[in-house]
Amino acid sequence: MKKYYTRVCNFHYGSNSKNLVKKKKALPLNSNLEISFDHIEILSRNNSKLISIKEIKNLPLELKKKVNKDLKIIAKRKKNFSNLSFKNLPNIMGVLNLTPDSFSDGGKYNKNNLGYNHALQLFKAGSNIIDVGGESARPGSKEIKSKNEWNRIGLTLKKLKKKKIPVSLDSRKSLIMEKGIKLGIKLINDISGLKFDNQSIKIIKKYNMPFVIHHIQGKPSTMQKNPKYKNVLLDIYDYFEEKIKYARFKGIKHNNIIIDPGIGFGKNLKHNITLISKISLFHSLGFPILLGMSRKKFIKDISGKNDSKDRLGGTLGSILFTLMQGVQILRVHDVNEVSQGIKVFRELLKN
Repeated sequence: MKKYYTRVCNFHYGSNSKNLVKKKKALPLNSNLEISFDHIEILSRNNSKLISIKEIKNLPLELKKKVNKDLKIIAKRKKNFSNLSFKNLPNIMGVLNLTPDSFSDGGKYNKNNLGYNHALQLFKAGSNIIDVGGESARPGSKEIKSKNEWNRIGLTLKKLKKKKIPVSLDSRKSLIMEKGIKLGIKLINDISGLKFDNQSIKIIKKYNMPFVIHHIQGKPSTMQKNPKYKNVLLDIYDYFEEKIKYARFKGIKHNNIIIDPGIGFGKNLKHNITLISKISLFHSLGFPILLGMSRKKFIKDISGKNDSKDRLGGTLGSILFTLMQGVQILRVHDVNEVSQGIKVFRELLKN
């Protein structure tokens, strides 16, 4: 039987959204009247079809059932967790790399109190949660030993716990995860999609931890060597479905799960653009979407001679585009500037 996918599109915002929902001309995303949609794209491996929500009743019976089931999932209100609020979008995940070799800020915060102080600044600037990492996942990076990784992050995590700053732990290793959990971290962010360490899922279950399911093709050392997909959008959607089934099979009963399609992790420019431009497909999985686009290479590829070292302009452009598709969590380096841009953008949308 042919598999179909439902992507919501043609979004509306603010008072315009509320009016359209009230008139039943649009449907709210996650029961949030501030953002709604009035069209869907029905995709398969062979083709796609764009229709208005009014036209759903004209679909063949089985397809109509499938679409309505997806819309029910898409409309469902999301419960808050890990200091993330899904009523006030977007949530900001501030990036704190305590590494000497991360792609954009390696060596900047890994000495003395620089990392801790930067985390405080990120939180003060508007981060809902700080993503702390001690192992670089840049293209071509190699694995480091757990002892080295913990030595980079342990002291900072202890200090952040005392300050009650909510922390997400960016690690692939179950040993690091368990140590972090004992220091009060709120979220596990494993870029390997829980593939790197087969004990990770057990730790998540043991402590009933919220976690991110991240997509990567290959591993950091090889991921950018000619990545290939049959259909990048649908392949990654299917990957998430399988990962959710696997988590349930392993005894994960909670829904405190986030999905991240992994921009730049085993994707070329075309793959990244496809994912970002049609990111709203992933709403039909029923979990919050996390996107990490900050300072990524796709910005350089698109901007060409206009590329700058910090890539703030390209970061903000891509963030505002995905914000208009209801993405719930944004992982960013420049929290103050991005928060400012979003505030201005949202205020303009209201009018």
